[in-house]
Amino acid sequence: MLFERRLREGIADGSITLAFRRWKRAQVTTGGHYRMGGGPMAEVLSVEVTSADDVTEEQARAAGYADRAALLADLDARGSDPIHRVELRLLDGPDPRDALAATADLTPGDVAALTRRLDRMGPWAVPALELIARRPGVRAGDLAPEVGQETIRFKANVRRLKALGLTISLDTGYRLSPRGEAYLTARLA
Repeated sequence: MLFERRLREGIADGSITLAFRRWKRAQVTTGGHYRMGGGPMAEVLSVEVTSADDVTEEQARAAGYADRAALLADLDARGSDPIHRVELRLLDGPDPRDALAATADLTPGDVAALTRRLDRMGPWAVPALELIARRPGVRAGDLAPEVGQETIRFKANVRRLKALGLTISLDTGYRLSPRGEAYLTARLA
């Protein structure tokens, strides 16, 4: 789920507790934890299909809209897929991936384990890390062709690297985390 700035700020300050999306099928799960950009995480408390007729003024305000009409106009502009109502809350504490990414003290066993994981991911993984190291902050669309991937696939693969604590997403592009830098340094040693 993408969290636009309005939604991130509202969840963070507690003024937004709902989001409405048009999806063919739910893109989040109840109990799931989702990153909101570079900041805190949100937890999905519930997700359910609803109808425009069932949306209330109170729900529209809880989703950060001035009124029900504004919310429905926004949803109408997004197509005709079913409307999903997502109840959200800010999670206490940092994203565990942030703590992992900050860990730069790797043992030889850590390096070996990461090497095995990256090898299983495929031949793109280490070249993608090296590319991000050389070109931090560069758009995914500009990096993807350099490793022979479509942009969408490249972004999904970088998320896999991020799950290992090796990369950090920026407003534009990526950079290596301290863990990613330590891994590449150890790999070259």
